[in-house]
Amino acid sequence: MAQAERQEVRAAAKWVRMSPRKARLVAEHIRGRTVPEARTVLAFTPRAAAREVEKVLRSAVANAEANHNLIGDELVVSSAYVDEGPVMKRWRARARGRAARITKPTCHITVVLVQPERAATKQAPPPPAEAEAEEPKPKPAARKRKAPAKKKEAAA
Repeated sequence: MAQAERQEVRAAAKWVRMSPRKARLVAEHIRGRTVPEARTVLAFTPRAAAREVEKVLRSAVANAEANHNLIGDELVVSSAYVDEGPVMKRWRARARGRAARITKPTCHITVVLVQPERAATKQAPPPPAEAEAEEPKPKPAARKRKAPAKKKEAAA
């Protein structure tokens, strides 16, 4: 029997002027969280990348609501990843007629949202039958502790 595929909604921001390493630190915080929880985490994250990831998350929720008729607050962030974009290379004048290379990295941020699995698909285990109730096992006999041995005085 084929399993029903979960609907997946994504949004991406490309050529964001930020180091991918810095953006990945923020993207790790929201993976696996619900949308309201992810928004709260991003709102209280002091990094600049949190603002960019929050924009992408808002865009993904808007895509889900407008294009797929889903409720945004019921979605879960299934994946959030950051890929490297092209690096802009610039030059800066240095002493004695030399030049130093300046690299300005960019990144592509992607957020994927899915609907959580329904709780109705999971079945609760059946309750135990009363006729099969086990008799309580007798407790093992308590062991008596031996008194600590007294030191024998050395006969001199």
